[in-house]
Amino acid sequence: MKPNGKPQILLTNDDSINSPGLWAAAEALAPLGFVHVVAPRVQQTSMGRALPRESDGIIDARTLTVNGKEWQVYAVGGSPAQAFLHGYYEVLGFKPDLVVSGINYGENVASGITISGTVGAALEAATLGIPALAISLETPVSQHFNLSPDVDFSVAGYFTRYFTEKLLKTEMPFDVGVLKVDVPNDATPETPWVVTRQSRERYFYPVPADPGNAQGSRNMSYVVKLDQGEPEPDSDLRVVKIDRKVSVTPLSFDLTARVDLADFGRLLQG
Repeated sequence: MKPNGKPQILLTNDDSINSPGLWAAAEALAPLGFVHVVAPRVQQTSMGRALPRESDGIIDARTLTVNGKEWQVYAVGGSPAQAFLHGYYEVLGFKPDLVVSGINYGENVASGITISGTVGAALEAATLGIPALAISLETPVSQHFNLSPDVDFSVAGYFTRYFTEKLLKTEMPFDVGVLKVDVPNDATPETPWVVTRQSRERYFYPVPADPGNAQGSRNMSYVVKLDQGEPEPDSDLRVVKIDRKVSVTPLSFDLTARVDLADFGRLLQG
């Protein structure tokens, strides 16, 4: 049974239960309903929608003090998608009204969004028919993993609350599973938001983490860069990186190519 007669919001992320971005989102969402926080125990950036078999699945109940208030929260030994699933099936035991994933350290734009654990958790919720919001704040790559307390999430928190209110009041069209929101680091609450599509361009480029080490295994890291020329005019990449506006992208988990299937079948038969 849903408690308190309030909208039930399940909040997760990929930066871990200790992320200031997560707690900025919790603070922003608190006036809108009952917020259940279930997030990975440790950093899980770039896990996509993975469900690793080696995850321990342990749910660790904790009490954290945020802005003078005590929160009962849950840290999960698993990926962001697993954190959502454990939250849904074991912590809540009922279907929440909304899942919010974020606020992420770093923008999730262009062709790299399938790598994002922030987006992955939201997509996992969407496949179970739960409206989901994935929200990210543009930061330098150097801040993607260190949970820097110097990052100001207040404006991203404003937009988290803004779009959560919309999702709680408005039924999304059939093919919209996730609302992906990306906030530039110089945005203010007055910054316009624009409905965009996901750019096809590459933005996150993989590189060896230690290119000077010629022996042994090396982890892969990444750098960000824009390809030559300007991104597509209506894309998330263009709106965030060039226009400096808030990007709002409706995502579907239907990855089928937008071609005429009969024509494509004939192409394969030719």
